[in-house]
Amino acid sequence: MKRYRVIFLDWDDTIGDWSHAEQCALQDLYAIYQLKSVYPTAADFIAAYKPYNMELWTQYGRGEISKEELHFQRFHHVMGNPAQAREAGDIFLQLTNKYFSLMPYAEETVRYLAEKYPLTIISNGFKEVQYYKFAHSGLQDYFSYTLISEEVGINKPQPQLFEKALQLNGVNANEALMIGDSYTSDIAGAKAAGIDSLWIKSDGLPEEGKEATYIVADLRGVMQIV
Repeated sequence: MKRYRVIFLDWDDTIGDWSHAEQCALQDLYAIYQLKSVYPTAADFIAAYKPYNMELWTQYGRGEISKEELHFQRFHHVMGNPAQAREAGDIFLQLTNKYFSLMPYAEETVRYLAEKYPLTIISNGFKEVQYYKFAHSGLQDYFSYTLISEEVGINKPQPQLFEKALQLNGVNANEALMIGDSYTSDIAGAKAAGIDSLWIKSDGLPEEGKEATYIVADLRGVMQIV
């Protein structure tokens, strides 16, 4: 395997279990706002929310909408009432902090990597929840740098964000490896910056045309490769 000098890591659904926290928070919102008259079950509410939210995040990554627009529109779309949507958005972020947990094998993987490489987090997540998760993960001290897109002013998959991480670490693109779960944000973004990638893909083989330098099913696979 090629030898790298630094490792870049996504956070949500790579190190922190965002999907679990999101699911629990949405179930709580369904109950808090008594949405049964609109959505027969919490699963129906979540099914209406997730595809639109994903599209908004794609637009956010391309710089087409602001953080504030994303934060408001994802709940306005499923709830209708503007004031309620703004309130629900704020409660949602608080709830995702409440349900924060690490991905399986995250702790041992980060410690393993930190013994061999300087580590940098590159995240599109909102800073008010990301810093909470970093602080409560027990892993914060293992990272040399933390790049949150809204603070830098550039979102993944734009290559300039990855180039910023290269500059901070004083390395060239061929000396870094990006590890993440999202093809669109992490893998395609790293590729655009000329950086090798390790795709954590738990749901089988990738679609045609989606490639990464390495592909593993979970964080255990990371330790087997790097």
